[in-house]
Amino acid sequence: MKSPRLLAGVSGLAALALLGACATTSSPTVPGTKRVVAAIYPYEWLAEQIGGDRVTVEGLLPPGGEAHDLELTPQQVADVTVRGDLILYESSFQAAVDSAVGQGTKGTALDVRTLVQNLDTTESADGHDTETPTDAHDHAADPHLWLDPTNMVTVAAAVRDRLIALDPDGADAYRANTDTVTAELRSVDAEYSAGLASCDRRGFVTSHEAFGYLAQRYGLQQISIRGLDATVEPTAARIAEVQDLAKREGITTIFYETAVSPAVSQAIARDAGLTTDVLDPLEAKPTDTSRGADYLGVMRANLQSLRTANGCR
Repeated sequence: MKSPRLLAGVSGLAALALLGACATTSSPTVPGTKRVVAAIYPYEWLAEQIGGDRVTVEGLLPPGGEAHDLELTPQQVADVTVRGDLILYESSFQAAVDSAVGQGTKGTALDVRTLVQNLDTTESADGHDTETPTDAHDHAADPHLWLDPTNMVTVAAAVRDRLIALDPDGADAYRANTDTVTAELRSVDAEYSAGLASCDRRGFVTSHEAFGYLAQRYGLQQISIRGLDATVEPTAARIAEVQDLAKREGITTIFYETAVSPAVSQAIARDAGLTTDVLDPLEAKPTDTSRGADYLGVMRANLQSLRTANGCR
């Protein structure tokens, strides 16, 4: 994972002056609202659903961006440290965000990772080793917890409570909105449970190791070409491992994602005579709305892709 780099290097009083200037040029907070800063799209979406017109939500990751490789501008650092009333992020996921939060925040910084049981990437749903790169060194807690919609239910409750603490007058609205989004998330969970209950195969090949929570929740086996960091290219040995596993498990589809190059996935599929399809890790807001315009839509598109690839009935 790359080290964070500010686009302009400043220090001391100059840094404070720059942050103050950035606060005046950043997208304005709507008068009377609370400002929520979200490090990745799922939490940006959730804050919008729960906060409604009582919040202004600022996403740090641009649409179609790659979360692991995020770099913050001085303006975004100011959003985290000075302007945000509530900051939603995961520690040890995006180094640039960790660095900004570590400078201290005026608002409440909520580390979403602390809200759920973290998934160790060395274990799968059945307690056995996951099929991940043997030469990887990033075995740690998987940050992609939002791909299990029941985790998002937990996060929603925490966001609701923080917003109520910041804005007690909006308590009824926050509770009602949370009830609505919770029902939607539980509906997606039920669709996954039913849709993946009866399949010809349980394994699926992913571009990077983003789908551990999803696999654990629905009894699937993730075979990842890369480790947790999508920006680290696989070795030739790992590619050979994936090709062997795909053949052994009767895999029909090699999944890729739009935020990183599909070249490796396409090459593996081509050499093995397999098809390719998109499985979106949902780190960033979708740019291709044909596969869903928001979190719920993309989750449902991912479900359909998995059902087709795994021969589910």
